[in-house]
Amino acid sequence: MPFGIGMGELVLILVIVTVVFGATKLPQLGDGLGRAIKNFKRSVGSLNEIDVTPRATGAPEGDPKAKPTGSNDTSPK
Repeated sequence: MPFGIGMGELVLILVIVTVVFGATKLPQLGDGLGRAIKNFKRSVGSLNEIDVTPRATGAPEGDPKAKPTGSNDTSPK
């Protein structure tokens, strides 16, 4: 068994979970856990789709005169 857990330990964990959450909540708990795992896998697989291009702050989008923040401009003011 994975993680060195035997069949007896798994049955004991299942009994404790059933007592804590109740038999009626177990299907909802499993469904929520399955959705969470599915969403996590989907988000990990789509890491390359995140836009990380820097934008200038304080200026409206599309302002051609906006300078990116953090620039090393040393021109006199």
